[in-house]
Amino acid sequence: MGFTGFLNPILSPMLSLHPVWVVLIISAIIALLINVIIKYTTNQTLMKDLKSELKELQKEMKTLKDQPEKMMQVNKQAMQTNMKYMSHSMKATLFTIIPVLLIFGWMNANIAFEPIFPGQDFTVTANFASGTTGTIYMTAPEGIMVIGNSTKDIVNNQAAWTLQGETGDYIGGNALELQYDGQTFYKDLIIDTKQRYSETTKKVSNSDLKTITINNKKMKILNIFGMQIDWFWTYIIFSIVFSMSFKKWMKVY
Repeated sequence: MGFTGFLNPILSPMLSLHPVWVVLIISAIIALLINVIIKYTTNQTLMKDLKSELKELQKEMKTLKDQPEKMMQVNKQAMQTNMKYMSHSMKATLFTIIPVLLIFGWMNANIAFEPIFPGQDFTVTANFASGTTGTIYMTAPEGIMVIGNSTKDIVNNQAAWTLQGETGDYIGGNALELQYDGQTFYKDLIIDTKQRYSETTKKVSNSDLKTITINNKKMKILNIFGMQIDWFWTYIIFSIVFSMSFKKWMKVY
């Protein structure tokens, strides 16, 4: 389930929507939350005065291009004012940073990759420490078919299998099983038509086998002038728009 699994009952119903709507709704909620917290945890009168002072100092600097010494003095004053403004803003950041990081973790776990569909070929890769040689064997649970040989030679510190399977949650005792150097390792897998997938990379300790990765395709959810971008940059764009809108509407400084 992961450390953000407790958010699933609240946020998972949105996964029936297109991912761009998921990011849009979440970015709007976070922007609203941040602006409400800023408004009620900071001295807005002081923040407004500091912002006005900073603007005046910036205007003054534009008129002092031919007076470098005086410009440096005004610039120093502007930096002090900006630091004062930032220090007051930091109070609000302390309240919002943990919830925001948790929601980021949930989005990364749910809309960063495309799901693996039933009947779709996909790749599982075992990554080893530099210089590792030998063979590794995979056992797939019922419902999963390994295409080709289940035993793979380790070449260039990697071994990879192509698989195909039916809809299902192949986790715990029903997960993919890899046997290497007398040890057995497991990797959870989810195959579904819905926006669901297991953790793409599992780290391994105390072995030359370092990671087991299911190669889900990265999800690109927004097209801007032909450039496909993922959930994170989509969130950044939406959050800037919503943050500026809410600041103006709520008169937050």
